[in-house]
Amino acid sequence: MTKVYPNAGAATGTALTGASEPERQQQLVESESVVLTVWKKSLLFNCDGFTVFDAKGNLVFRVDNYAAGSKGEISLMDASGTSLLTIRRKRMTLGDNWLVFEGENTVNPQLSARKHVNLLNTRSLVQVSSGGSASAGSSSSTDSSPRTKNAMYEIEGSYAQRCCAVYDEKRRRVAEIKRKEAVRGVAFGADVFRLVVQPEVDSAIAMALVILLDQMYGSSRRFST
Repeated sequence: MTKVYPNAGAATGTALTGASEPERQQQLVESESVVLTVWKKSLLFNCDGFTVFDAKGNLVFRVDNYAAGSKGEISLMDASGTSLLTIRRKRMTLGDNWLVFEGENTVNPQLSARKHVNLLNTRSLVQVSSGGSASAGSSSSTDSSPRTKNAMYEIEGSYAQRCCAVYDEKRRRVAEIKRKEAVRGVAFGADVFRLVVQPEVDSAIAMALVILLDQMYGSSRRFST
């Protein structure tokens, strides 16, 4: 089977010679970033999830419990299987709302996220607030405000096209989801993509945002009904 990792440029330091100016700028930005390869496939047989590698091909994160998560709870684990973050669907609220907890704890959430549905701003996908902020779950789907008052991150773009950007409260682009380039003539589908993480955000948090996008907009929306 074709290896999904690493990106040739990320692993070897792609030469800038011959690249266009936008390509050179992008390569310089990514040289200061963490570039992960995300594979929408669990390491366990007959189980949905994610497997995430760094630029050297080392396993960094894994999600193996989609199939077992009928209660709407997902665990983001490190390579050894230790739970880093628990992501849980927020019940009894309007819209698609989720909470992110540290470790296996399910009290005092670190983040709350809601699916953003706004006909006036179709690029906005998800708004993420600190803690269990009520504002992240109480806003109407027709709310025309561009950002929730306590928003920490806003995700824009198209998850289906694997082209998304994560912006912080200062409107800095702190993470991106991108399609993975073909390697040696082998093209990767939507199940293999890159997650580029800037120093301003923790890689585990960035991966949690990917899981949230997949639950809200991807093929794994089994908890959304």
